[in-house]
Amino acid sequence: MVNRKIVGAHYGLMDWLAQRTTAVLMALYLLVMSIALLSGVGSSYQRWHDFMSFGWVRFASFVFIVSLCWHVWVGVRDIWMDYVQSTGLKLTLHVLTLAVLVGYAGLATQIIWRL
Repeated sequence: MVNRKIVGAHYGLMDWLAQRTTAVLMALYLLVMSIALLSGVGSSYQRWHDFMSFGWVRFASFVFIVSLCWHVWVGVRDIWMDYVQSTGLKLTLHVLTLAVLVGYAGLATQIIWRL
């Protein structure tokens, strides 16, 4: 039996699954929104407002925003972990990336729910 030293944070499978799951959720949302727009929902502000006021559309939009931010987080975090050598700089970039993504998610949710 060979003793191998396994290093790293062991994010591989979970990151792969998160990327695929969020990608599928975003693709489904974009498909639904494309069908809605092609059916004329975006032809006037009032129709768009009425469509976006449905609870399931707001929930789906929120899931899309969270999925997008999670998808970005996994990708950018991997870039920082792979290419930034300084631990202090890596931590700073992780915190800044997370803060920006939380801010973007909050702003996007506020904009969508304000319609």
